[in-house]
Amino acid sequence: MAGNITGHRFLYNFRKYKFLLYQLVSRDIKIKYRKSVLGIFWSFLEPLLTMIVLTIVFSTLFARFGVENYPIYLLTGRLIFTFFSGATTAAMKSIRGSAGIFKTVYVPKYIYPLSAILSNFVTFLLSLVVLFLVMTATNAPFTIYIIFTSLPILALLFFTIGVGLIVATVNVFFRDLEHLYGVLMTLLMYATPIFYPADIVPESFRFIQDYNPIYAVIECCRSVFLYGKIYDPYQLLFALVSAVVAMIIGLALFYKYQDKFVLKV
Repeated sequence: MAGNITGHRFLYNFRKYKFLLYQLVSRDIKIKYRKSVLGIFWSFLEPLLTMIVLTIVFSTLFARFGVENYPIYLLTGRLIFTFFSGATTAAMKSIRGSAGIFKTVYVPKYIYPLSAILSNFVTFLLSLVVLFLVMTATNAPFTIYIIFTSLPILALLFFTIGVGLIVATVNVFFRDLEHLYGVLMTLLMYATPIFYPADIVPESFRFIQDYNPIYAVIECCRSVFLYGKIYDPYQLLFALVSAVVAMIIGLALFYKYQDKFVLKV
């Protein structure tokens, strides 16, 4: 019953304040590129330049493991992980960063982490243009299955929202999380086959891949973008279930403690 009430409140406030959410997302994007000469074009240029550098460094090293079209292999994993890491980090800092606003004006507090995540999601969608350009340049297959990448990407978005709400809540009461989270993301990045082939991971450490929702999304997208085939439905199911669980935990935790935020920030 409590879960239903929380869900209804979330949907009601979302409809009521969707214009404000749009304005906050727009503001976050503008602030991100405000002092940049190239502005939003960095959304295209940064992943492209990083892919070129890492491809030069690692493509020869991993060629013997049979990784075909390494630029697409690398870029797919990196774009997905960069979105998750950047969005959850921004969400984590959003409540403390917006304390001056919600102490004076009532706005549903979940709006702040949600806007931080959605602004990163817009950047992620823009960066997919780079992926498609590289696919064209490397003769990667364009198939009808590209349409179905919307499902793992939606799973990624909702999983990120759930995790974002969790870390935003915890960070209000445990401020050291901001320092620890960067270390955790670095460990997760190296534990996830983003720039190296999954086959080189020892069997005893494969559980990190098997129980990693981010890796499940990466593999779903690689199946389509790299190999031109539909993904394993069990990987999609795992990503979707993980997203639902993260959303339930995130919403329940956030709504339980949000009234105490004003006392802690």
